[in-house]
Amino acid sequence: MNKKIFKIFAHIELSVLCLIVLSPIILIILSSFSAEESLAAATFIPKEFTLANYEKLFTETNYLLWFKNTLLIAITNVIVSVFIIMVTAWIMSRFDFKGKKTSLLTILLFSMFPTFLSMTAIYALFAMLKLIGNPISMIIIYVAGAIPYNTWLVKGYLDGIPKSLDEAAYIDGATKFQSFFKVVLPLSTPIITYCAVNQFINPWMDYILPSMILSGDKQKTLAVGLFELIARGEETQTTLFASGAVLIGIPITILFLIFQKYLAKGISAGADKG
Repeated sequence: MNKKIFKIFAHIELSVLCLIVLSPIILIILSSFSAEESLAAATFIPKEFTLANYEKLFTETNYLLWFKNTLLIAITNVIVSVFIIMVTAWIMSRFDFKGKKTSLLTILLFSMFPTFLSMTAIYALFAMLKLIGNPISMIIIYVAGAIPYNTWLVKGYLDGIPKSLDEAAYIDGATKFQSFFKVVLPLSTPIITYCAVNQFINPWMDYILPSMILSGDKQKTLAVGLFELIARGEETQTTLFASGAVLIGIPITILFLIFQKYLAKGISAGADKG
């Protein structure tokens, strides 16, 4: 009887939590198809479903340009950051050298400080380098910010790959880099996928840094462009904002559906072997 009561309360609790989490998402999705121009005037279930907001988003705003800017930054960040993270973690995991322990502790220390604490210094630095408004500045920030924590995570994963595999490759005549590309990387698919998806999401969802570093409508990212639709007191643009928010969520949802198996393996493996 006690087990049945526990199961009933557990299901009720989970149902309530799901309702709390999903309600805002469902509201945004339904509002994006509403004929009203304001969320205040729209009902939870629209009286009339329409694609007018999506049509207006593509014809009356620079949404496609914002999408292109964000996608370019996100993909470049994934390629550069994942490569640097994998190489750094591989060096820390496979080689012994003077200052290794100090380097690891320094990396760990840097990972404890969030990026926004140094925003003033970042802005001053890029202003001095004349990179304000240049997407390259965003890539540099995201890549540098990804290295500390992810290096520790990936190192923990690589420590679980037997070094005997590397040694066997060396005996067969492979160089260290050939061993890295042909032995270590193929065995690191879960953790690579985890890092890649995270590094794609960061610029895709970020608002604070792009709003500070990038200037001009042609350099805006999705988060900045959409926020400005409602930040200038134009309350009638809220359903338009909702349609843009729905489109932002689609790529992230697709990534999680495709790579969810690897993401789960990457998280558990990195945690268990760290």
